[in-house]
Amino acid sequence: MIVTSEPSSKDVQFLDDQINEHNMMRTGRRDFQPLGVFVRGDDGSIIAGLYGFTWGGWLEVKFVWVREDLRGRGHGRRMLEAAEAEARKRGCEHVWLDSYTFQAPTFYRQFGYEVFGSLDGFPPPHKRVFLTKAL
Repeated sequence: MIVTSEPSSKDVQFLDDQINEHNMMRTGRRDFQPLGVFVRGDDGSIIAGLYGFTWGGWLEVKFVWVREDLRGRGHGRRMLEAAEAEARKRGCEHVWLDSYTFQAPTFYRQFGYEVFGSLDGFPPPHKRVFLTKAL
């Protein structure tokens, strides 16, 4: 057994692939698809991005990021709308994501997301908030 604070991306991908395969075998659902939405600057660098996946009629949003100096200009909203639109095309009826209270739960609520759970003190004095929305 090896314990590490620096797992290789190859090893992490292996675990992700194995869990996905198990889930698909157990459910019979083989509609897993990654989903990325990116905004690039004039130089090609990423200035905002969203990453998640669709599977089993759900969109799970894993990451949403907008460069700090560009926040409040609608990039987050447009990426979220684009991801939701793509999820609908893929047959999804629901979306879920999580955010910390020091991040953006208020942002998601203004687009119809509702809190379905939270973890207090994650990290203290904040919360981790779980949100969902019907598409």
